[in-house]
Amino acid sequence: MTNRAHKDAERGAPETHGEFDPEATAVLTNSADHGNPDFAKALAVAEAKAQENWNNYLRAVADLDNVRKRNARDVENALKYGLEKFAADMLEVRDSLELGLEAGEKADARSLLAGKEATLRLLNKAFEKYGIVEINPVGAPFDPQLHEAMAMQESATAEPNAVLQVVQKGYQLNGRLLRPARVIVARAPGS
Repeated sequence: MTNRAHKDAERGAPETHGEFDPEATAVLTNSADHGNPDFAKALAVAEAKAQENWNNYLRAVADLDNVRKRNARDVENALKYGLEKFAADMLEVRDSLELGLEAGEKADARSLLAGKEATLRLLNKAFEKYGIVEINPVGAPFDPQLHEAMAMQESATAEPNAVLQVVQKGYQLNGRLLRPARVIVARAPGS
């Protein structure tokens, strides 16, 4: 950077991008030997290089802006349509439930039970496909990270602080808790 550029930057003088500062060019040409063809050639080469760099900068800024816009659009689409495959798999479960309801009036208990079991298999298959894991901790030690204690009950057979009964199963999605298992926890008799 030249002394003049340093002084301009210190004074807060506006920078000229894309165009050449006529004062700077005048100072350079006035201070140079006008008869020196090497100086004129070097100045032309430097100005051409400066213009090329400016054009490259503008292209890079435009490319960066396009990347930002594309990323914003991709994030928006992911939020809108991220559940599309899961929703499509849930349609099978819904169809199965609707068929069971339609057949309910004329079906016997055994065929209704078979239909419910088939629907549950469809649901479990979809859960497995998307990383949804059931938390059913009967007999396991109580874990406040995964379980919600609904009550404590005395038990002579279970270890204290072990899960005696699951009131409502919990679920995790790829290791993240969706819903804690609601449980009844054992406590020692007489405590």
